[in-house]
Amino acid sequence: MLAGRPLLSVIFGVPLPQPPIHADLNGLFLLCVAAGYVIPYRDPDSANGRTYLWIMGPLLKGAGAATFLIDHYVRHSPTAFLLFAATDGFLAIATLWALRSPARGIKN
Repeated sequence: MLAGRPLLSVIFGVPLPQPPIHADLNGLFLLCVAAGYVIPYRDPDSANGRTYLWIMGPLLKGAGAATFLIDHYVRHSPTAFLLFAATDGFLAIATLWALRSPARGIKN
């Protein structure tokens, strides 16, 4: 979103975003989401870490996968966008599985 837009436009067969600020804001959003993963990485069992993972995993990634699928079939977005649906869906399911699994603490 922030770099390599012309190449990504060609790969996915879509026009460059107009105005470019939309891609800039999406890139900023993605960087903030990534930075938020520091919370559960540092302390995965904290309430804040688990809450962040519930929001960003099953909720955001699950909604993202559904949105990409709906957009593909309703608005006929490029087939390449189904890759985003697949990756978001996988991350939603993987995060849900990890959050629902019993804790696996290391015992000395």
